[in-house]
Amino acid sequence: MIKYVLLGIVLTLLSRNHLNAQGNSDLISIDVKKSGKKIELGQVSKITDRKGYDNQPSFINDTQMAFSSADDTGNFDIIIYNFKTGKFTNLTKTNNQNEYSPRLTDCGLYVSAVTVEESGKQRLWLYPTNFGEPELLYDDIEPVGYYDWYDNKAAMFVLGQPNTLIYPYSKDDKLTISENVGRTIRRQPKTSVISYIDKNDEVEIKGEQTFKIIGFDIKGRSYTHFGNTLGSNEDFVWLDKYHLMSAKGNTIYVKKLNEENWTKIGEVDITGYKNVSRMAYSKKLKKLILVMDRID
Repeated sequence: MIKYVLLGIVLTLLSRNHLNAQGNSDLISIDVKKSGKKIELGQVSKITDRKGYDNQPSFINDTQMAFSSADDTGNFDIIIYNFKTGKFTNLTKTNNQNEYSPRLTDCGLYVSAVTVEESGKQRLWLYPTNFGEPELLYDDIEPVGYYDWYDNKAAMFVLGQPNTLIYPYSKDDKLTISENVGRTIRRQPKTSVISYIDKNDEVEIKGEQTFKIIGFDIKGRSYTHFGNTLGSNEDFVWLDKYHLMSAKGNTIYVKKLNEENWTKIGEVDITGYKNVSRMAYSKKLKKLILVMDRID
């Protein structure tokens, strides 16, 4: 059994700008150390520090991360951050559409993104990592909200009444995996399983309402129950094949698949910030990225 080392992370970082508007978020980086069966949270640093929306982080290789960012005019683009150089680069810079939820495709040649087109359609597009011309992936599946990849195809959260999770095995075989799903769609590492949150039935655990975390095996077309969410939090990431990570407020938790309870492993206390809303993790870089709300 992995032993979790509780580490309270207290960092006082004074923001240059004091903000009062909702929707302002920054990306916070935390080093993660695994020594044998122990997990420790280490150095904390801010990747972004500005008024505005920097959100939806996703690692795309051993040195870079993609995220969605709003400019001063309110236009959303995909930005690439390089951990070695500390530099930011626009992958997209569009005035007539907005890009969200970047992910690296299985082939590694594209960063995909949910794109709100000028017409209002919300579909999945592919943006070449060599900065070539983008390509529309599924012209008949929309509006897409969230997704993840398996076998060069995307399992997609499609907004509707109710929201559905769809996997297109082929043009003529689009399987509805589930209905009334939450916003987190994550592939379980080193498997053919897509995990998601089933919001059809709320389960009360220790006085809190929770939802089931379900895995769907794309190959075997079978379902697995991975336990329940941390309270009503709809965001989680995979630490590895056997462990999930989530957050409540400023506190980070981990859960082993065969265990019911989430275990607290640390708190992130940064002056001017509250609430972890999204997360990304890189096993190779040994970094955890948090999205936190800016406050006064």
